[in-house]
Amino acid sequence: MDVHLSPDLEAKLSRIAAEQGRPAEALVQEAVERLVDCDEWFLREVEKGLEAADWGEFVGHGDVRKMIDSRYPG
Repeated sequence: MDVHLSPDLEAKLSRIAAEQGRPAEALVQEAVERLVDCDEWFLREVEKGLEAADWGEFVGHGDVRKMIDSRYPG
């Protein structure tokens, strides 16, 4: 597979690879793996939520507010 990057992005990638002492290809591989893993996780979580909703399992507005406030105080 060939991936074409803009010159600016390629320069940034080369700089980061040099700073880390790693090949640029290894950084690209790691980035793609992270993207794919995150996307798969997100889709699984959405499916779980949809299944819960189908069963009538919802979180009330007050409970959501409490979760948000506890995670993001202020």
